[in-house]
Amino acid sequence: MLEKRLLIKVVKPAGCYRVYRDMNLNEHHKTSVADRIPMGQKVAYGLGGIVPIALANIVYMLMGIIGNISLGLSALVLGLVMAVPRLWDAFTDPMMGYISDNTRSSAGRRRPYVLWGGIAVCIAFVLLWWIPKGEGASAWVQFGYILLLLIMFYTAVTVFEIPHGALGMEMTADYHERTRLFAAKSFIGNMGAMATPWLYGLAQLDLFKGAGGNASDGMRYVSLIVAIIVLPCIIICYKVCREGKLEQVKEQERVPFRENIGVTFRNKTFLLLVAIIFMVIMGFNFVGNFANYITIFYLYGGDQVSAAKLMGVTGTVWAVTSLVAIPPMNWISARVGKTLTMLVSISLMAGGQLTKIWCYNPEHPYLILIPTAMLSAGMVMYFTLASAMVADVCDEDELHTGNRNEGAYYSIFWWFMKLGMAFAGIVAGALLLVSDFDDKQSSMVDAVSGPVRELKAGFEKDAEMPSAADVTEKISISIKQNQALADHFRAMQEKVPSDAEHYAELLEGVERIDAGLQSIYTGAEEFTKVCDSVLSKALEVSRQSVRTVNHLRIFEIGIPILLSVMSFIAMRLYPLSEKRVYEIKAELDRRKETASND
Repeated sequence: MLEKRLLIKVVKPAGCYRVYRDMNLNEHHKTSVADRIPMGQKVAYGLGGIVPIALANIVYMLMGIIGNISLGLSALVLGLVMAVPRLWDAFTDPMMGYISDNTRSSAGRRRPYVLWGGIAVCIAFVLLWWIPKGEGASAWVQFGYILLLLIMFYTAVTVFEIPHGALGMEMTADYHERTRLFAAKSFIGNMGAMATPWLYGLAQLDLFKGAGGNASDGMRYVSLIVAIIVLPCIIICYKVCREGKLEQVKEQERVPFRENIGVTFRNKTFLLLVAIIFMVIMGFNFVGNFANYITIFYLYGGDQVSAAKLMGVTGTVWAVTSLVAIPPMNWISARVGKTLTMLVSISLMAGGQLTKIWCYNPEHPYLILIPTAMLSAGMVMYFTLASAMVADVCDEDELHTGNRNEGAYYSIFWWFMKLGMAFAGIVAGALLLVSDFDDKQSSMVDAVSGPVRELKAGFEKDAEMPSAADVTEKISISIKQNQALADHFRAMQEKVPSDAEHYAELLEGVERIDAGLQSIYTGAEEFTKVCDSVLSKALEVSRQSVRTVNHLRIFEIGIPILLSVMSFIAMRLYPLSEKRVYEIKAELDRRKETASND
């Protein structure tokens, strides 16, 4: 069905034909009733978006911070460990796409995997955070545990998400309705992602971590709450969603794995789309967690508790903006097409990055909410449209091959993205190394302050002075850990001569902590005051060097801008305009009508 509209005439400079192609259409299509998806199914499908958007984001964002800052694990080795499961995905994603495309069951070829894959995701997510701690758990034991559970988690995500993504591609054949469906996925998925930064704050609460613990302890229990919330969403998605084209694929012959996957690598339109999206994903994943490092160590000088509050607010603003941006995205895309809407989204992301030059301000830390909103709006538009555009490519593929291969295309699309993420994780660790980020510092400071926090919490709870034996035991641990911290700072002073002055200041802070620990045996009236003084001094030695933080800021701002500009330029070459997609749809409908008459 066509809807006639009067469009503003656009003057096209030479060489800009492809950018403005969709804008010059004098015919825009209105979705027919037959192609519309019931609202209940849109909501149910969107609930499934919580797994790839929220849960996977939680793991990606928090594992690096907790492993590096709370457990003191090497950023470079942790980056390598987190890259391995993405390389594993390079095998499992195409295989899952092939399995799903060739499944023939009474429940369909997508839905069974949505159910069982989703259950496995919830189980693996909880187990992931129970990282061994204590004297018997060396760093290599912790790395091994994280690696094993990450492989389990991401394999489960693959079993769920590849069929779930393919399911969305075949629920409607309409250009605009696909955008609306994947917009529902983004909308609800980002509602779940709204909680991600607050989880770090929750994990810092004594209720979850205990008085002497840290975020790694708290996440063990926070993850249980998350899984309990997510599981019903997965079941609803399985129960309510209905697969499209079931009758068509019953007659479709099963094809060998190599042929099923090979068709995607021969599709030039698909490869161009992959390149466009790949550049932006790489740009932001190279520096994925750096914004959190900058918040903790630049805006708040190493104060993780205060930083966690801003991170929570930032995450909420991100999620709310994502929700608010989806209706305008649908409106813009329906009027100017996906191509120009993609260019708008890239511009928003690049502009948001530029504003960070001024908005990373320790005196006014909440200025960071400005680029947060711009980036959120740009990204939700960008990645929602990307999934809908892969579905358009599947129609073009059917025109040439006669087969529906949504599983293959969706899996290979994410195969490229996950390979990029794996490489980006390694690069991010290398960039932290180049910046001389001290990955042992925060966990060692926690080891000093932890026993003091326990004594203070016990005093406030019982309203009486801890026993002399308890005070002696815990303060002895803190003194020992403080000496280890001093040795570490001296070693770093020699290792990084350019930061020698910084570490000299930290060593003076260590001496003040030692003096405070020695005076902890004062009377009950001064006990809380002395403990607060020691904890305050411990916070002062949590600072990273100015040079390190400045390097992080340069990397975090500059790299995404560069690759976003490259993606913008490549987007001009994309050939599937709204007009072309509807021409393909009309030809496919004509073929089906002819086949049914025969």
